[in-house]
Amino acid sequence: MPKSINYRLYLLAGAALLLSATPVSAQVVIPAQPIPVPTAADRLLLKDVIDLHAHLDPDSFGPNSAQAARRLDVFQMAQRARRLGMRGFVIKQHYDQTAQLAYVTRQQFPGIEAFGQLCLNLTVGGLNVAAIQHFAEVKGGFARIVAMPTWDSENNVRSSKTPDHAFVAVSRNGELLPETKAAIAAIAAARTRDTGASFALSTGHIAASEALLVIREARRQGIERIVVTHAAGPPVNMTLDQMREAVSMGAYIEFVGGFTIGEHAILTPQQVLEAVRALGADHIIVSSDGGQMNRPYPDDMMALFAGQLRKAGVTSAELHTMMADNPAKLLGIPVKAKR
Repeated sequence: MPKSINYRLYLLAGAALLLSATPVSAQVVIPAQPIPVPTAADRLLLKDVIDLHAHLDPDSFGPNSAQAARRLDVFQMAQRARRLGMRGFVIKQHYDQTAQLAYVTRQQFPGIEAFGQLCLNLTVGGLNVAAIQHFAEVKGGFARIVAMPTWDSENNVRSSKTPDHAFVAVSRNGELLPETKAAIAAIAAARTRDTGASFALSTGHIAASEALLVIREARRQGIERIVVTHAAGPPVNMTLDQMREAVSMGAYIEFVGGFTIGEHAILTPQQVLEAVRALGADHIIVSSDGGQMNRPYPDDMMALFAGQLRKAGVTSAELHTMMADNPAKLLGIPVKAKR
């Protein structure tokens, strides 16, 4: 038998063995449509960028989770970020705090600024003051954003395929619950171990009206750095007037590539451009919301989104403000001088 055929059989046998030993959830599934890839010019727009919304392994995926499998892990993301000249990223997981992952990522990839986030979902006890305090005390001090409930928010659950699922409520009859105010107080008071940083607050997947209540209370309690999570898309669905109100209270409005790229697109670059013109680039953060299986990598999602916006009429300076300067300000770290 020719050596080349033997070699092919060897590769096929090895692949079969690998797949047989791989959990079903981790197997590669061919997407319905090709995954878009950014141009070299798009990728050049990522210099010094910080992605505030990267979904990365090790994360959970299974019958008890509503979320998709992840396409890459924190180390792979750090490798990609370093190669592209990105400044860093925030590791977002709906069900766990990620300060520990930020710590080990920084240990392995010096110079990449990884940060952790905590989402106040059921898996951490919901609006749990103890979880917020623990998050602040993880070694390294790279905990940086606390989010109101996301997947387990009442707004997300009520609009999902399982509307009777348990949820974390933040308000009732147009008023914040005492537990919500206590959680906001804990966020305002917390200072991270080793770095002494204060927390930023993200509104998560709560309803737009609830987000405005949270922002108002957060500002009353002294929280200065706030972002409205992917405000323009589901399940938040903020109107432009509500975004203006949030901005008037000092919040950033986040737009994500995950809502404009590929078969899941629900917004056009023109709509985002109109929001930039209405609100001002100084009040907007552009993130990926990427990392899911069969979708662009977070850095590719950022580059694709940036390329779309550039073609729509957003300037390079505005992109830098929304992708580098504003994320740094939200995280409470110095803004890098433009190079």
